[in-house]
Amino acid sequence: MGEQLRFAAIVILVVAGLFFTFVSAVGVLRLPDIYARAHTASQADTLGAGLALAAVALALGWQHATVYTVLLLFFVFITNPTAAHAIARSAAESGITPVTSEPTATDGGERADDGPADSSADQDDSSPNPDGEDGSTGGGGSA
Repeated sequence: MGEQLRFAAIVILVVAGLFFTFVSAVGVLRLPDIYARAHTASQADTLGAGLALAAVALALGWQHATVYTVLLLFFVFITNPTAAHAIARSAAESGITPVTSEPTATDGGERADDGPADSSADQDDSSPNPDGEDGSTGGGGSA
């Protein structure tokens, strides 16, 4: 009974670790900017690696290699978020601006304040400026 429970815990930890690692990989590929990618790499990937290393430690039992696995687990928990923070800070100091959630007319999305992007009020905004330097407040119509 004890071996079956241990085996089930190892399988659950490995599957959960693979899930979070997969989520992290998809996030790095799909997210729009360096800040969001660094966030998913530091959060989900750390959790995925931590769960997988916990499964390895549980599978090894009370051996000398288990101590190394646990030390590696703590190392991953400290270095992954630190590296992601350093990457995000370097991007900020380089002047890389984060992608905002405000869609442009070319995205085909809807703006929260004036309805669909192809409405008649937006017809005069044929080339949206992402920096907002045109002096408009985002209303889409005349004030």
